[in-house]
Amino acid sequence: MPQPVVAPLDARFPDVRRIAVLRGGGIGDLVFALPAIAALRAAYPAASIALLGSEAHAALLAGRGVVDEVVELPRIAGVRGDTTDEPAAEAFVAALRDRRLDLAVQLHGGGRNANPLLLRLGARHTVGTGTPDAAPLERTLHYDFFQHEVLRWLEVAGLAGAAPVDLEPVLPVAAAERATARALLGGPAVVVHPGATDPRRHWPVERFGAVAAAVVRDGGQVVVVGDASEVAVARQVVAAAHAELLPEEQARVRSLAGRLDLPGLVGVLAEASVVIANDSGPRHLAQAVGARTVGIFVFGNTINAMPFGRARHRIRLGRITRCPICGRDATQVGWTAERCEHDPSYVSDVPVEDVLQDVRALLGG
Repeated sequence: MPQPVVAPLDARFPDVRRIAVLRGGGIGDLVFALPAIAALRAAYPAASIALLGSEAHAALLAGRGVVDEVVELPRIAGVRGDTTDEPAAEAFVAALRDRRLDLAVQLHGGGRNANPLLLRLGARHTVGTGTPDAAPLERTLHYDFFQHEVLRWLEVAGLAGAAPVDLEPVLPVAAAERATARALLGGPAVVVHPGATDPRRHWPVERFGAVAAAVVRDGGQVVVVGDASEVAVARQVVAAAHAELLPEEQARVRSLAGRLDLPGLVGVLAEASVVIANDSGPRHLAQAVGARTVGIFVFGNTINAMPFGRARHRIRLGRITRCPICGRDATQVGWTAERCEHDPSYVSDVPVEDVLQDVRALLGG
């Protein structure tokens, strides 16, 4: 039977024992790369895989068997940060060259900055994406911003002869993480993540609060999550929900924002009855650990980031395509056009009733 593929597979490389995968960025960026990493693992089972990523990636992946190690990227302009720490970058490249890599895989972006770094590592073989002005690798996939990230990186893995194993991202969850989460939640709970790196992806806090209040009136409880930078927005969601609830109901909406490390967040998301979130790292992580999700997406980002299935995942689309302040077209995003300086919500047109309908459907299902 033919293997399912995103595109025709190239031939596998011979005698591959050491693989480095470049994937910087946030947690969501890493989640999108998980199926490609799984494909590489299956195609080259005797090889060790080192992820060139961040300390957050190391904390998330520790003990899960997804990769053999995470090597932290230094500050390199366009790969990690806007400036380069030259001594640290030189030491990083030298250490990777000493490993005599067999295969270096770029799962990072358009390649303008990532491909020159990858080529400096001295691997026998290189694969990845590239814009027309990026340095070519041995095998290069044309980079088009509007391609689903999971499929993009699976297609890159296919350049190394690696067929898909998973289509949806999958991240194992430890029994201890689940047990700790059950104790924290104290029973079935809808989990809300109201943040996102880009403020234009934020659904208004009062709408998250309205959904949370409705869940409580339906007999449920709600827990709001976020990192240390999202404590304030989580508090606003809780306050908005409390404003709609009777005093005796208010304790059923509370915040754990700023209190969870990444393994703790994994457990809470895995044990959630439903996760409601903007298009954000925690929403994508919730999908990878098997949670049901309701995601609120900027219209164009559905192409790149939406979940494929609808049995466990629902999406609601903001249809605002121009900045509400200056009118600039926001459909050409990423490297293709400069964004304006304004940060209004591009999903403020998503109704509370639509999100609540999805939450109730998933809870009932």
